[in-house]
Amino acid sequence: MVTTWPPNFPVLGEGCKLFSDWVFAMSGGEMAIKIYGSGELIPALECFDAVSSGAAEMASGAAYYWAGKNEAFPFFTSIPFGMNAQQMNAWLYSGGGHTLWKELYANYNIIPFPAGNTGMQMAGWFNKEINSIDDFKGLKMRIPGLGGKVLDKAGGTPVLSGGSEIYTNLERGVIDATEWIGPYHDYVMGFHKIAKYYYAPGWHETGSTLELLVNKREMDNLPEHLKVIIETAAARFNVWCLSEFESKNNTYLKKIIEEEKVEIRTFSKETLSALQKISSEVMEELGNKNEVNKKIYTSYMDFMKGVRNWSKYSEKLYYNDISL
Repeated sequence: MVTTWPPNFPVLGEGCKLFSDWVFAMSGGEMAIKIYGSGELIPALECFDAVSSGAAEMASGAAYYWAGKNEAFPFFTSIPFGMNAQQMNAWLYSGGGHTLWKELYANYNIIPFPAGNTGMQMAGWFNKEINSIDDFKGLKMRIPGLGGKVLDKAGGTPVLSGGSEIYTNLERGVIDATEWIGPYHDYVMGFHKIAKYYYAPGWHETGSTLELLVNKREMDNLPEHLKVIIETAAARFNVWCLSEFESKNNTYLKKIIEEEKVEIRTFSKETLSALQKISSEVMEELGNKNEVNKKIYTSYMDFMKGVRNWSKYSEKLYYNDISL
């Protein structure tokens, strides 16, 4: 397994190691998976090609990293102002999303599985204040996927880089801002040492699904019980990863505020409304670009509309209208 994460990276790299352990245990030692962090065997952003060609049997990453190969890929990670982690899991496992994902990746000799979710993210670390949509003009920001397209349309410059490169790029001024995940990872990455402002909410990634990539030829040649073991371990990884982030973010948000004296800011309603308007334009343009995109876009948007209608009477009503 090659990964887009640095070796032994908290949660993401740890989860790959756990995945390997679970597969080994469930298979009674029949299947052993050796893990290579980004840069140990190949660069982070070459994992997709490695699995597609068969140079590696598996990879851990995120679909939006490969948007240059197919613009529909980011739907299977996260879209701006999109579904949360719970809703993404519902769409993928029970709403037809995983079927569409597998159909799309089959063209590249890859079978994808949901294998991790970051949950709701922070908007990121900035070295300039963001008081209006105009403040995004000229901003160089590390931001992948469709969030990057929104930033571009808002007048900024999106930059895609692997996790191991972000700190240096921000410290040296190669970028003015970066998004990553949330308080736990952001603290471990040390962004509070080199950026002035920590903004919320993470409008660009509202529940980002991570993926296990498996070479299709290799998977098809496995006996049935090993196929089931891989799929089951990936699902366990998916639950564990989200749980770990939710748990750790509580502790590290407090550390960032109290120990590091970081000022957490929120975007104004006007700024978020402007970003949402641009996002809608980006999504509609992408969704109607070709028949494949339209099929995935329609599935995603129809499911999101339905699940949000339900949430008006469940989570949204609970959080907004009941004092906690």
